Amino acid sequence: MQLSLEVTGLTVLVAGTTTAARRVVRRYGAGGATVRRIAGPEQFHPRLLDTVSLAVVVDDLPGRWEPLLEASRKRRILVSVEEPAAPGGCVTLVGGGPGVEDLLTMRARTALREADVVLYDRLAPYRTLAELAPGAELIDVGKTPGHHPIPQPEIEALMVRRAKEGYNVVRLKGGDPFVFGRGGEEINSCIAAGVPVSTVPGISSSIAVPAAAGIPVTYRGVAHAFTVVSGHQPLPPQELEALAALGGTIVVLMGIGTLPQLTSGLCKAGLASNVPVAIVEKGFSPEQRTTISTLGGAVTAAGAARCTSPAVVVIGEVVRRHQDFRATLTDVLTHPMVAS
Repeated sequence: MQLSLEVTGLTVLVAGTTTAARRVVRRYGAGGATVRRIAGPEQFHPRLLDTVSLAVVVDDLPGRWEPLLEASRKRRILVSVEEPAAPGGCVTLVGGGPGVEDLLTMRARTALREADVVLYDRLAPYRTLAELAPGAELIDVGKTPGHHPIPQPEIEALMVRRAKEGYNVVRLKGGDPFVFGRGGEEINSCIAAGVPVSTVPGISSSIAVPAAAGIPVTYRGVAHAFTVVSGHQPLPPQELEALAALGGTIVVLMGIGTLPQLTSGLCKAGLASNVPVAIVEKGFSPEQRTTISTLGGAVTAAGAARCTSPAVVVIGEVVRRHQDFRATLTDVLTHPMVAS
């Protein structure tokens, strides 16, 4: 059991081995408590409970601590029995989905709860990490377009180093680790260093953000396939030609900066200029906004609406399924629509 208790200024006795109790010790210390430690039942003496307000037993076999539990009850000291922390020295890549806490999977929540160190990105659900990963060391390694304060090789080195120090390291990323998240590189770094590593998939923003705007990436009779591309760098002509010829829906992540090259390149490659386009900004946030236009008018529409990252660009007939797609394509071309 974990107690929800204001512990600032209180003295907490934590009973359990250093490895098993490390997460509990950090959590109560971070909460402002003075933490006393004993590793085994043989170290207990009732006088250790003097001035203690809460006794926490961290053990798979809490019955071993019956003398402590009984003495605490007699003194009317609160008692909490908590599960030991998982063994350390490993890395877990966790997909945080499109950035909101309630779209984290149960496995992602478990990994965060067991974490000693969390390296998180700006598009991950980091605002409630103090609750999701209680007592963990939280390290911001997020990047913004054109600004990488911690280069990727340094992130990987830090991740490996902390795992080798015996900690459970969670690498929390937006979306899914393997969808433009450089998860493959981080897996390889762990394997090369001999560090155990596992992956928790996340809901990819390529599907989730269009869905948040009411746009399905596939639709019977309209689009039988969808292609996800990165707009981080302009696509070469041969890739643009392949996209234009493939059909279906094109979903572009990180594509605001290269939108002019993308739209003009697709038009040159043969995709009709009146194909609908939706730009969905800040999906699942209170600031979520959708700008609807066409391939030929998307750059003008994005400029008029002052679209910014993070945003997902959806190109294809499925955009017609958007609830606010009421104008004809001609109207949209000359009067791009913006929906909240």
